[in-house]
Amino acid sequence: MSIIEVRDLTKSYRVYRKGEGLRESLKGLFHREYQEVHAVRGIDLDVQAGEFVAFLGPNGAGKTTTLKLLSGVIDPTSGNATVMGYVPWQRKNAYRRRFALVMGQKNQLWWDLPAQESYRLQQQIYGVPEDQFRSTMDELTDLLEVGSLLSQPVRELSLGERMKMELIAALLHSPDVLFLDEPTIGLDVIAQHNIQQFLRYYQEKRKITILLTSHYMKDVAALCKRVVVIARGRIEYDGSLSGIVDKFSGYKIITLQFAEEHHPDLRAFGEVLSQTWPKVRLKVARAEVPRVLSRCLADHPIEDVAVEDPPLEDVIAGLFRETSEKRAS
Repeated sequence: MSIIEVRDLTKSYRVYRKGEGLRESLKGLFHREYQEVHAVRGIDLDVQAGEFVAFLGPNGAGKTTTLKLLSGVIDPTSGNATVMGYVPWQRKNAYRRRFALVMGQKNQLWWDLPAQESYRLQQQIYGVPEDQFRSTMDELTDLLEVGSLLSQPVRELSLGERMKMELIAALLHSPDVLFLDEPTIGLDVIAQHNIQQFLRYYQEKRKITILLTSHYMKDVAALCKRVVVIARGRIEYDGSLSGIVDKFSGYKIITLQFAEEHHPDLRAFGEVLSQTWPKVRLKVARAEVPRVLSRCLADHPIEDVAVEDPPLEDVIAGLFRETSEKRAS
């Protein structure tokens, strides 16, 4: 049985369109023009208990709006959704105690107070027993290695340290479902890696369900086996991470290492991406890979060869461009 069920979910906004200049401002006092913005356009989605799902899309695709709908922050225009059997926008307290939402660009901790003070407030809000609160906080602070920072005002912490504290605040009441909206945005490589390691370990240990949005493909590759791609409010792909490369990438990258003295012209075989002799990287259509390899091995002295899929970032970017062009046409 699905823990998250979404059927034909839609969210639209009326946005005031104001022209430039004083004349248009005065005109707007008496006659306003509005534009209908469709943030989410009738999506269907099922997520099983214990899944770690990546929710990807370009800016304005509808990712954050969907998470806000599923967490009950906003109401839908039409459609239905249930999370653990609850309708999110009914905002029942029983539901609020079983999920958490972390937004990388929003703070839930008091800026001028130490994080431990905000945690005590969280304890009271969610009614967490003292022994459970202490045990959970000790576990989380140990895993994230932030025990020495609990008494330090949040405003004095680095961005990476603040995100760790935000995760602790979200997990103190041991939710069954966690919505993560860009949790590693703006973090350096080390901080990103630390957050990834923690999320992977915690999800495997607790078997909680996580829906993650991120623009960092390394987050996705490190954490998620399933990927849902949304563009212009519609789901364009729902499947495995490996499947998205197979479906939306029409080429592979071949790396050839030649004998030092051999410098052949390989432009007839594909697009030359780089030449650092004796190594050459080619972009070759998938269907042409066997023929190109056979010809190269037969005609040239090759010491090493490698065939790889294109970087996930390139595949996703290509998919975004393709869907945008399709909707515009």
